[in-house]
Amino acid sequence: MKVREKPKVIKYLKSRQLVKPYLKAKGYIEGGLYELVDLRKRQPKSQNKFYFRITQKYRAFGYINKNNELIVTEISDHQ
Repeated sequence: MKVREKPKVIKYLKSRQLVKPYLKAKGYIEGGLYELVDLRKRQPKSQNKFYFRITQKYRAFGYINKNNELIVTEISDHQ
């Protein structure tokens, strides 16, 4: 599965020095190793929203479009 980011997500990653861990998590998803980043569907499951772990503190949220790409729309402090 291909992973793409919105421009505001890239800005957030750079401001928090999360680029390297994010790229590592992105590589796992693109390689099909979903369990390593804990890729899950959010509740309610009918809304097609997903999240995955970047670090213990940060999570990425997004959706899967019709081209089977995960579009990351937000990074959040999990605390």
